[in-house]
Amino acid sequence: MDKPDTTNIPLDLESEDTDPIPTNSSIGTPLRPDAFALSDAEKIERITFYFREIMHTLGLDLTDDSLQGTPHRVAKMYVNEVFRGLNPENKPHAKLFENRYAYNQMLVERDITIYSYCEHHFVPIIGKAHVAYIPEKNVVGLSKLNRIVQYFAKRPQVQERLTMQIADELKQVLHTQNVAVFIEADHLCVMSRGVNDVGSSTITTEFSGLFQEDKYRQEFLQYIRK
Repeated sequence: MDKPDTTNIPLDLESEDTDPIPTNSSIGTPLRPDAFALSDAEKIERITFYFREIMHTLGLDLTDDSLQGTPHRVAKMYVNEVFRGLNPENKPHAKLFENRYAYNQMLVERDITIYSYCEHHFVPIIGKAHVAYIPEKNVVGLSKLNRIVQYFAKRPQVQERLTMQIADELKQVLHTQNVAVFIEADHLCVMSRGVNDVGSSTITTEFSGLFQEDKYRQEFLQYIRK
């Protein structure tokens, strides 16, 4: 496979400008200003080439039937699946509905499955998210809560930022500060390397609006522990 054209895209990660794209929030994922200069097809081509180089460097025989398609499979997986949340074009559209019934109690969506990737080692983070909000004028379809969680999970992440990004998006979408997010996850960078601890998990939370009051926070925690 020929080396892809790198004329206009910096590759020297030690010297390139890595300032993140300006966002309205300090919790945005760090991205280069030219992060979307390449099409998905071009990204797949480039990742295929360089992952092939990694496998070759490790001494793997890329003529073997089991391995020869691996670089392209990994490239497609990165761009189209596990890191598709990097592209804002894949952000779910959350249609709001009028809160016609004046529902003003807690709405909780439990046990949302999370598959993300540790940005330090590029190995999986697997866990569950629980989100809640107390509606004001608007409500949103339940599946959109899952989609918002999964959108922000589908990128290289740290769990603290993921928790805050989900909460921030819910507040913006729902036009309310009354939002709670609780994530418990297993990090394979802890389980499969380093300390090799398969018994620990990581919990992160974000509470805003009414959920900063102990009454509402405890009610939410009781629901997710049932």
